[in-house]
Amino acid sequence: MTNKYTSQELFSALQKEREINSTFCHIYMGNPDAIVKPFLHKIVESVIKEWLEGWLKENDIAFSPNPNTQMPPDLFLDPDNKEENLLEVKAFNYNASPGFDIADFRAYQEEIIDKPYMLHVKYLIFGYEMTEDGYVIIRDLWLKNVWEISSPSEKYPVKNQNKRGVIYNLRPSTWYSDKGDYPSFTCLEHFLAAMEQTIYKYGPTNSMADGWLDTVISNYKKFYGVELKVPRWIDIKSEYQKR
Repeated sequence: MTNKYTSQELFSALQKEREINSTFCHIYMGNPDAIVKPFLHKIVESVIKEWLEGWLKENDIAFSPNPNTQMPPDLFLDPDNKEENLLEVKAFNYNASPGFDIADFRAYQEEIIDKPYMLHVKYLIFGYEMTEDGYVIIRDLWLKNVWEISSPSEKYPVKNQNKRGVIYNLRPSTWYSDKGDYPSFTCLEHFLAAMEQTIYKYGPTNSMADGWLDTVISNYKKFYGVELKVPRWIDIKSEYQKR
C-alpha cells in the first residue's frame, strides 16, 4: 500500500535520507567529456528525475507523472487530486548560477488564470556537482514556491530567458545567496505584481495585460476563498532594486 506524502513531508524524508545515506542520489554518468556540453545539464536533470521516481517507488510513496511535460508539475503526489501537492523537479550545477527554466512564460501566464492552484506548485531543486570521474553528487536540496525562486531582472520585473527580444521562459533568481543581482520576491502578491507589469511591458502580451490580474485574483478567490491584495509594481519596485 502506497503512502501519500505532502511536498513538505517528501522533502523532509529526502533530507533525512541525505543525512543517513552517504551515497544519496549518487549517480554515475560515465565520462563527462563524452557528453556534448550543451546537453549535459538536461541529461543530468533528467537522470535525477528518474532517480527520484525510483526512490518514491522504493519507499512506497504515491505519485503519478504529469503527461504534459511542457508545463509544471512533473509529479502529482496525490494521484487522486491533481490540484494539491504538485511537485516540479529541477536541478542545476552547484558551482554555477541556476539556469533552469521555471516555466514557459506565455503558457504560465495563461495557465494561472483558470488554474490558480498552479501558483502553489512546489519546486524541489537539486544542486549538484559532477566529479572528474563522472559521478553526480548532490550538494544541496531546496523546496521552494515559485515566488521564492523568482526575481526582477535588468529589463523586466520578472527574470526571464530573452533571445533577440523574445521572452521564452521564466528563469530563477539566486535565491540561496546574496550575491545575485536582484533579491527574490518575498510573497505571491509581489510576484503577481511583477508578472502583470512584465505582461504589460512585453509587446506580444501587452494587449492581454488589461484585466489579466483582476481575473487571476477573482479565480483565486473562487478556488481558495482568499482575496489577494496585489500592489502595483511601481509601488513595490524600490524593494527589489539591483544590489
